[in-house]
Amino acid sequence: MLVAAVFLSGCTSAPDDEALTEINIGYQPSTHQISYMTAFEKGWWHEDLAPFGIMSINEFEFPTGTPEMHSMIAGNIDVAYVGAAPVISALSTGLDAKIVAAVNTQGSDLVLRNEFKYDGPADLKGLKIATFPPGTIQDTIFKNWLVDNGLEPGTDVEVVAMGPGDATAALAAGRVDGVFLPHPAPTFIEAEGSGRSVVASGEILADHACCVLVVSGDLIRNNPELVEQIVKTHIKAIEYDNINIEEAANTYANKQGVDNTTVLQSLENWDGVWSADPRPLVESTVEYANFQYELGYIDSQLTEEDIFDVSFYEKISEE
Repeated sequence: MLVAAVFLSGCTSAPDDEALTEINIGYQPSTHQISYMTAFEKGWWHEDLAPFGIMSINEFEFPTGTPEMHSMIAGNIDVAYVGAAPVISALSTGLDAKIVAAVNTQGSDLVLRNEFKYDGPADLKGLKIATFPPGTIQDTIFKNWLVDNGLEPGTDVEVVAMGPGDATAALAAGRVDGVFLPHPAPTFIEAEGSGRSVVASGEILADHACCVLVVSGDLIRNNPELVEQIVKTHIKAIEYDNINIEEAANTYANKQGVDNTTVLQSLENWDGVWSADPRPLVESTVEYANFQYELGYIDSQLTEEDIFDVSFYEKISEE
C-alpha cells in the first residue's frame, strides 16, 4: 500500500544581493515521476546544478498536486513535478510559475471492487468513487468523462477526494466502490485482490497530459541558465528511464519501500508514456483549463501563454 508523506519547506528564493545556493523540489509518489527520483538517486541534480552555485537539493513529497501547488504558491518550493491540472488551479489564484517540460502522458486507471460489473460508464451510476482532490488531473478528466457520458458527478456518481494511500485503503475496506488513481496504485490494488482495473485513462481522454515540470517565475526570470540545466537534467533522466525500465522500477521501489516486482508489472502494463517534450501537451492542458472553467474550479480561462514556457526545451532540442 502506498502512503505519502507531506513535508513543508522554507523558501529558498534568495534576495537580489545573495547567491542562490539551494533548490527545493516537490514531487509525488507515483511512477509518473520516476525521472525526478532517478536524477536524485544518481546524484545528477547535485552534480549538474553545482556549477551554478547550488549546494543543496531539498526534496519534498506530497500526496497529490493540490497541497504541492499550495506549497509552491507560498514560495516553499522552486520546482515541482506535478499534474498539469493542479498547475492551472494554482495559476488562476496567483501562482507565478510556468510549465517548462513534460513528464508523462496518461497512466491512471479506474479500478472497481471485484463484485461490480463493468461494461461501460453507465455501470458507475450509484457508485462511490475515490480520486484525487478537485483541480487535479484525475478529478478533472474523470468528472468531465462522467458528464460526457450523461452522468452527473455528485448526483449519479459520488466522487470523493482522497490521496492514493487513503483511497487504496478505503477500497480494500469497502468504504468506496472504486478508485481512479495514477500508477502504480492500480497494480498494487490488483495484486492485493481488492479490485481490478476496468478503464485506463487514455481511454477516457486519449494522449492526455498528466505530469509536468513546473519552475517558479523567479527562477525563470533571474536564473534562466539554471532553469535550462534543470530541464536538461530532467531530459537526461527521462531518456535513461525509457531504456532502463527494470532499473527505473527498482529506483521507485527502493525510494518508496514497496515491492519492485509489482512496480515493474505496473510499468509493463500501464498506458503511461514518459516524455519531456511539453509541446504535445499544450492542447490537452488548455483543454483542462476549459474543463476547470466549466466546472467552476477557476474564475477565468487561461491561455497557452499563461501556462507554458517551452523556450527552454526548444533551445535544448536545437543544440
